[in-house]
Amino acid sequence: MKVLVILAHPNIEKSIVNKTWIEELKKHSNITIHELYKQYPDEKIDIERDQKLCEEHDRIVWQFPFYWYSSPPLLKKWQDEVLTHGWAYGTEGNKLHNKELILAVSTGSTKERYQAGGRNNYSMSELLKPFQATSNLIGTKFLPSFVFNGTYSSTDEEIRESARTYVNYILAKDIFE
Repeated sequence: MKVLVILAHPNIEKSIVNKTWIEELKKHSNITIHELYKQYPDEKIDIERDQKLCEEHDRIVWQFPFYWYSSPPLLKKWQDEVLTHGWAYGTEGNKLHNKELILAVSTGSTKERYQAGGRNNYSMSELLKPFQATSNLIGTKFLPSFVFNGTYSSTDEEIRESARTYVNYILAKDIFE
């Protein structure tokens, strides 16, 4: 299985969790890492190149830190420009059908803040529903998200362990059946 990780982190060099995840991902030859902010610092996305990248992989992962209850802006722009009518959706838009989509999300706050009655009032599952709706539209199989909460209070070892767990999670072949 070929996995494409589309990383959307506007400042990966100062990241703690996402940077550690990427370092772990780079150890695996069947994982392609596509860093949007490094590839497109001018935000001019090569649509054909990125569509081809998606077509060449079985599983697509959108990896990002949770920003204002959504993704960083370049991932949204990428979705707007790459997931086009006639390619990703619409009568002839079937290029992503039957591929798998996973979200890999990090949050600064603890898990307890992302639940009914918590500071943010909603669960991560609820807050990530727009991504699931996008997956439904483009015909991908939306798999359970990999969420790491509490980056502000996590130890280095917890973050390193999350990276190993993350890689195993996105490479797993049969746990989603």
